[in-house]
Amino acid sequence: MRIRYDEKMDALYIRLDDSKVVESEEVNPGIVLDFNAKKQVVGIEVLKLKQRVPKGDLQQLKILVA
Repeated sequence: MRIRYDEKMDALYIRLDDSKVVESEEVNPGIVLDFNAKKQVVGIEVLKLKQRVPKGDLQQLKILVA
């Protein structure tokens, strides 16, 4: 599993495995799931993270991801 936070785009991406993404679906506003050919979730993207996470938690996340 890999976690990446793009501060400029304010997006968090969690990659669960390395299989090829063949489809993406926005399941809630700003929450996108990536699926492989077997319809398994292989990635999760959270957009506008600063609006969703308390500032202190976001700082901890930046340290964890860096």
